[in-house]
Order: sequence, then structure tokens, then C-alpha cells
Amino acid sequence: MTPLSSPPPAVTPRLLLAAAALLLAACGGGAGDTPSADSASVVLTPTAPSKIGEVTGLATPEGALYDVARDVWYISNINGNPNELDNNGYITKVSGDFAMVDTMFIAGGSAGTTLNAPKGMALVGDTLWVADINAVRGFDVVSGFEVASINVDGAVFLNDIAASLDGTLYISDTGIAFGAGGMTHPGPDRIFKLSGRTVTEALRFEGQPGPNGLLFGADGKLIILPFAASTISAWTAGAASADSLASGPGGFDGAVLLADGRVLVSSWTDSTVHALQNGTLTPFIRGVPAPADMGVNQGRNQIAIPLFESGRVEFWSTGTN
Repeated sequence: MTPLSSPPPAVTPRLLLAAAALLLAACGGGAGDTPSADSASVVLTPTAPSKIGEVTGLATPEGALYDVARDVWYISNINGNPNELDNNGYITKVSGDFAMVDTMFIAGGSAGTTLNAPKGMALVGDTLWVADINAVRGFDVVSGFEVASINVDGAVFLNDIAASLDGTLYISDTGIAFGAGGMTHPGPDRIFKLSGRTVTEALRFEGQPGPNGLLFGADGKLIILPFAASTISAWTAGAASADSLASGPGGFDGAVLLADGRVLVSSWTDSTVHALQNGTLTPFIRGVPAPADMGVNQGRNQIAIPLFESGRVEFWSTGTN
């Protein structure tokens, strides 16, 4: 996790057309005959995921989030040490068609904004909530102004945020720190709950690596991805512990839910985005180094993959299943 100093972002979309083959088969009949409705079949050929564009020149991009109401992407940039209170983090806004990039849409140290090392994000109404080391900050998505700043007592490394259907926020604390000697793991590792303006501890991990990425699955359970372990868990809010969901290479970071119900998870260990289905991980996109907290545009079947150490975000079409 090396601090990066980069020029303003650039967008290089490479829009690729996904091909679909329609096969019509008629039963019998001579020249000029018209097939009946039940004598033909239509087959949609599955297409593989493909890269359609990227935003470059970012500064340690960690998270991506799509806003369907405004058709824009938000990208969180740590811009330095992931746990340093330096107030130089920022949020970039990119239009859904990639034609517009607002590099410093929200910037630490500007217009009274505090933003140190933004990571995971969640959208509730018009408020963009951001995990920022030891605080959760809210920003108006129209103006970009900071509208809330909630300190989380005892937090070590707030990492990701997931919003439930009622707007309750769940925030992972991975319990790690970065210094001159590299990464340490002082702990504790836990998940906080933010309801209204009240923060409580919802789940604590004893004697095991703590949570990184969070995602509410289609069944309403919270999927929990660990960075320093190989087992992905699922947790029902209020339960005393989480249940094992799947095992894989570890180094897990981000997760998104596709429109067809599949879950994609990113792994630093093998530089791969995996599809999680029925308790099994299957490689989906390979060759994406240090893939962080992904975002998804379900309407366009697109995902955004922040490449933490490369200073860019790649956009991919997820193809058809």
C-alpha cells in the first residue's frame, strides 16, 4: 500500500459490443414456407466479461460506488497512508457514460471538509456515507458538502460500509495499522452498527482475522470478507456469530451483487475477481492486481474495480450468464 502522487484522472473508455447469436431452426417445409411460432427456438449465447474503460491518474483508489438516481460513479481516494489523519483524501465523481470526471468532487481540507483516508462507501437517500479510519462521514451528493461526522470510539481501521434496507449502516473495523515497520494488527476486529447517529458494536471477532468487505446478499444476510483469512462468512444481524459461506484464496476485499443474483468478490492473493455461487468460488476476471472495494451498475451490467496500487479504476462489462 504505497502512497501515490498522480496527475489528474483521465478516462479512456473502450466500449466493446457484446455479441449474441440468435439461432432459428425450422421444422420441415419448402422454399417460401413460413415457420410456425412453435417451430423455431432462440438461443442466447453467453458472453464473457470484458473491459470497457478505465479512469487513470488516481491516488490510491480504494472504493467505487454507483449512484443509480444520478447515473454517476463515486471513487474514494486514500491519497497516502491508509490510517494517517492527514485530511488529504478525496472522492472523484464520474458520469455513467464516462464523459465527465470531477476529480475533487469532495476533497479533504476544502470547504470545511474533513476526509483523511476514505475507503468503503454507502448511499442512503441523498447522503453518501464514507468510512474514514476512526469516523463515519456523510456528504450531500448534490452539493458535495459534509453534512455529518460521527466519531467511532475505539475504532482502529474503519474499512467498508453496507446499508440495510432501513438505512442502518454496518461498518467493518479490520483492526490493522500501517507504520514505518509495515502493517501491524493490534485489533480488535469487529463490525459497528450506525443507526441514526448512535454507534454500537454489532459483532466482534475473537482470535481470528477481522472483516474487510461487507455486502448484503439477496437473502438479507451480511456477507463478510476477511483480508487475512480464507473463509467468507454470512451473518444475520443480531446473531452472536457469523456462519461460514465459502472458502478461497484469501486476500478478499470488495463484493458486489449482480442483477442475476450472483455475488462477485475480489482477491488480492490471486489478482482475481471470483463469482460466488452455491458456496463455491469460480474465477471470473483474472489479471487485476490489488483489486479493492468494487462497485456495480446493475442496469448496464457493469462493475468498477479499483486497482489500489496502480492508481486507476477499471470498468468491466459482466457479460451474460
